[in-house]
Amino acid sequence: MSIEKRVEATAKNIEGKVQEIVGEVTGNPQDKAEGQAKQAEAQVIHTTENIKDEIKKVLE
Repeated sequence: MSIEKRVEATAKNIEGKVQEIVGEVTGNPQDKAEGQAKQAEAQVIHTTENIKDEIKKVLE
C-alpha cells in the first residue's frame, strides 16, 4: 500500500507544480496558491509513508 500512496503523492505533487506555474504565468494567485497547497499535501503523504516505513523496520 505504501507504493500506491507514494505514486498518488507524486502525481499530486506534479499536478500542484503545474498548477502553480500556470498561476504564475496567468497571474492568477488562487491557482498558484492551490498548486502550492497540493504540493504541501503531497509532502505530508510522503512524510507519513516514510514514518510508516521506519516503524515497520523497527518492529521487524
